[in-house]
Amino acid sequence: MEVRGKAMLELKGVTKRYAFDPAVDRVSFTVGPGEVLGYLGPNGAGKSTTIKMLAGLLDPTSGSIHYEGRDIRSAFVEYKRRLGYVPEQSEIYPYLSGYDYLLLVGRLRGLPEPVLREKARAFLRVFDLDSDRDNPISSYSKGMRQKVLISAALLHDPDILLLDEPLSGLDVSTGMIVRDLVKRLAAEHKIVIYSSHVLEVTEKICTRVLILDKGRIVADDSVENLRSLMNLPTLVEIFNQLVSHEDTDAVARNLVAVMQG
Repeated sequence: MEVRGKAMLELKGVTKRYAFDPAVDRVSFTVGPGEVLGYLGPNGAGKSTTIKMLAGLLDPTSGSIHYEGRDIRSAFVEYKRRLGYVPEQSEIYPYLSGYDYLLLVGRLRGLPEPVLREKARAFLRVFDLDSDRDNPISSYSKGMRQKVLISAALLHDPDILLLDEPLSGLDVSTGMIVRDLVKRLAAEHKIVIYSSHVLEVTEKICTRVLILDKGRIVADDSVENLRSLMNLPTLVEIFNQLVSHEDTDAVARNLVAVMQG
């Protein structure tokens, strides 16, 4: 797929420390338009910390993040305009309706009011939330809130999508919609970084996977190349080989023994 100009997103030796221990340790990678980068790792590996640095919510302790050849902090407002972000935690104003929340986000994004209202209604309609659009978000299920967050991330047609556990709370059908949506976004030359624990879905939609363990990159390649190099048939087995540090079957046996004991 053709990469237009220098529209690359790049991390250069990025480290984030909390107290003395690095949550992210000298991470470097580049991702361009049309790529879907699967960003994987066990809990505590540094995935969400990296995503938050890419979203501008955290500053790296060292290293830098560049977009189109410039440090994102040198043109931060412009960078944020081109960014869409679905966070891992659906912290969302509970007293607003889904429709009002999208209007709030769109106004902060500077979208023209008639365009914004039509887009907000259309997103809620496509996500089957039209009948609930005026109800407070506090009455929404987790999956409904996730649909609103995805809509808010896409509202301004961003060039970069950061998706941190985007399938959280979604039913199977909506999960399949999101899977196909990610593929279409890549076809529209968007940069997509997709962080998830659902490895079977990640394997199907990502052009490349990067696996973190204890804040460091332990693999960065296409799923096909990793299968060939490691002589393993699935991403799940590759992931377990690279980052699993315990006998999961033995742990499961112990849990059953405790349950029955």
